[in-house]
Amino acid sequence: QVQLVESGGGLVQAGGSLRLSCAASGRTFSSAKMGWFRQAPGKEREFVASIRWSITSSGTNTDYEDSVKDRFTISIGNAKNTVQLQMDSLKPEDTAVYYCAAGPTVGRFEYWGQGTQVTVSS
Repeated sequence: QVQLVESGGGLVQAGGSLRLSCAASGRTFSSAKMGWFRQAPGKEREFVASIRWSITSSGTNTDYEDSVKDRFTISIGNAKNTVQLQMDSLKPEDTAVYYCAAGPTVGRFEYWGQGTQVTVSS
């Protein structure tokens, strides 16, 4: 079993920045993906960004939803058990509960955090 705990949400003005972090505990993986999703009030949960890695490779593969490209950056810690989402140039439409997720490199995300609120004021 994997536990995911998010931190770093809060209130920020439009144009500002926030950095979300997610710490994973429980199982260890030789390869995996971690990612961020968000859900705004009255909307479906949507994909934001993901990162894939393998202990056999020094590189990572990242993917972003179109509306956050060039504004958000996903990264993973050296121990491969934390993932961060640096969010710059925030917009009011980025307001949502942000969820951390983890899973195998192929297939769906299997583990989810409880979520952290991000509110961007105009």
